[in-house]
Amino acid sequence: MLIGVAGWRVWREPRFLIRRRAAALSLWGWQLLCNALWTPAFFGLQSPLAGLLVLVVLIVMIGATMFAFSRIDRLATWLMAPYAGWVFYATYLNAGFWWLN
Repeated sequence: MLIGVAGWRVWREPRFLIRRRAAALSLWGWQLLCNALWTPAFFGLQSPLAGLLVLVVLIVMIGATMFAFSRIDRLATWLMAPYAGWVFYATYLNAGFWWLN
């Protein structure tokens, strides 16, 4: 829910150029796509390594999204922080699963 609210806050922000908002929301969409790709990579392909690679890309995308959001709406950036923390933890778990198997 926080990810959606963050995207909404950036989308509705009228003070900034359309191009800046479009770039930020494009990154937001790409990180959502990366998030959706983890399940098929990890479970569908039964590949912890593929899942780990998706998570690494996801972390980069979340960081880029948070940076872009910070230039538009600081609260939107902070709304993404718990998600970033969860993905770091999920990456740790995924890496451990890959290492042990």
